[in-house]
Amino acid sequence: MSEASQATRIHVLDPRLANQIAAGEVVERPSSVTKELIENAIDAGSRRIEVEIEQGGTRLVRVRDDGIGIGESDLPLALARHATSKIESLEDLEGVSSLGFRGEALASISSVSRLELVSNAEEDPRGGWRVVAEGRGMEARVTPAPHPRGTSVAVRDLFFNTPARRKFLRTEKTEFAHIEEAFRRQALSRYDIGWVLRHNQKTVHQLPAGDSAAARERRIASLLGKNFIEHARFIEREAGGIKLSGWVGLPTHSRAQADQQYFFVNGRVVRDRLVAHAVRQAYRDVLYNGRHPVFVLYLELDPDVVDVNVHPTKHEVRFRDGRMVHDFLYSSLHHCLAASRPAEPVVEDPVAENGESAEPPTATPSAPAPRWQQQGMALGEGAGTERHPGAERVRRFMQGYQALHPDHEATLLTPRPQGDEAPAAEVREAPVALPEADPTSAPPLGFALGQLHGIYILAQNAQGLVLVDMHAAHERIVYERMKTQLAMQGVDTQPLLVPVSLAVSAQEVATVESENDAIARLGIELDVAGPETLLVRSLPALLAGADPEGLVREMLEELASFGRTHQVQARLHALLSTMACHGSVRANRRLTLDEMNALLRDMERTERSDQCNHGRPTWTQMSMKALDKLFLRGQ
Repeated sequence: MSEASQATRIHVLDPRLANQIAAGEVVERPSSVTKELIENAIDAGSRRIEVEIEQGGTRLVRVRDDGIGIGESDLPLALARHATSKIESLEDLEGVSSLGFRGEALASISSVSRLELVSNAEEDPRGGWRVVAEGRGMEARVTPAPHPRGTSVAVRDLFFNTPARRKFLRTEKTEFAHIEEAFRRQALSRYDIGWVLRHNQKTVHQLPAGDSAAARERRIASLLGKNFIEHARFIEREAGGIKLSGWVGLPTHSRAQADQQYFFVNGRVVRDRLVAHAVRQAYRDVLYNGRHPVFVLYLELDPDVVDVNVHPTKHEVRFRDGRMVHDFLYSSLHHCLAASRPAEPVVEDPVAENGESAEPPTATPSAPAPRWQQQGMALGEGAGTERHPGAERVRRFMQGYQALHPDHEATLLTPRPQGDEAPAAEVREAPVALPEADPTSAPPLGFALGQLHGIYILAQNAQGLVLVDMHAAHERIVYERMKTQLAMQGVDTQPLLVPVSLAVSAQEVATVESENDAIARLGIELDVAGPETLLVRSLPALLAGADPEGLVREMLEELASFGRTHQVQARLHALLSTMACHGSVRANRRLTLDEMNALLRDMERTERSDQCNHGRPTWTQMSMKALDKLFLRGQ
């Protein structure tokens, strides 16, 4: 046999090399090691977990817990590949509820580092044992080592024997930032565990255990900042055997990057496309383009209906009924965010220590019923509507709304002559007759005092001064009414003069055939003209000028990926948003006090009125304390 044929013969890899190959999936950087060790500590029933890091984890990663520990007889297998105490059969794997269950992590880590595991399953601290894996065969060597009940795992000199992997590591600061993020995720998953994180002998986080609502909020504030809790809304909802709870950030407290998004499925932190899509759709109407929401959410459901064994690092999961989970998440978050409207405000001090202005106050979920009746603002056509390409469709749409809501015509805002505009710097004041003498009886947004530069409404409530962007506020009011009208009347369709032919895949044709009724309810008529051909025969009337091919392809892509599509609704709402923007009261419009107060009352009744259609805040509160501070009163 030639040398070439000898080199290609099948042979069994030695255990160390096999583990090093497996380490390529499990051990990406020091944060991966930290995550795996912490998950094992949680599964051991620990009530306190300490993480010690040196030089960003390249020199040392040590995780100590007070869990059940590992007995002497089990220690030789602790560092063996495919050895675990958490599953025994396929049935266990299908309903696994533990975090670390693959039986590869410790073996993989020990193959690319100097790993030492010390554990004690007894109450006597003198009964501990140490295990290390040595040689090419990764043979376990067990020796006595005193240790309190629990386990300590020390990983030193990561990638010392694989220099090619080590040179891909970043700076100490960057690697520790990844470790801190991994620690943060695990600390947010279990509030009943006390946590400590140290870096280079310096304590970075020390989090006491506590499972009460106040303790949870303190931990979140410690890990994510006080602003998160101050501008977040608690959500708790359960239906169909699925429970969602946690904190959802208000749209005004968004981020430039998705770095404060934590989603847990049965205690396991995941990043799932289906979850991300549901969250993104829920925030679609209230968030700036390019901004990302913040949230800490916990989804609980039967372990048998979720597969956690679909990714080597267990960051992804697969739901048995993904459509149901998607709809539940979207519906829950959508209704939670819809309750964002001015109510009895939680007054924040808008002047921070550094002199920067704070964000708008957090509103309570629902506004109390006012003790008076006041006429609402009508959906009038503001200046500039006639210049919008869809002006005629807007007029017909608004006529349909006003036919159903004639009470909104009394205070119709009509364009005023140009000469009647308010001067740019004028603050228009007039005596305000409050309905009741007691100032605490004022509605959440109070009563109007006047206009500033023809843009802002100044109002007085029980807490102090309220400033309202009148165009942004009216834009949201008009938009929400138009959406309600669209939902009540349904989607009018308009046939295309010439049907549009689309070349699609056989899978997309099958999607159209199975979802034909749902597609028809969106106002789109699709016919199957061949094994890989579709005909678009009609579109929603409001989207008559849209690109049929682009719309249908995006819709089919969403249907195939998530079982639901929001593309048509998103485009309809985008058009309604533009119409509302053009049909709202414009800047430099002089409003009477009655009109200003009508706008404030409509804001209190309208969902999502804390933000305009583009995600900007519509109002802010300045307390008397903040005003006194500005003018040094009492100092």
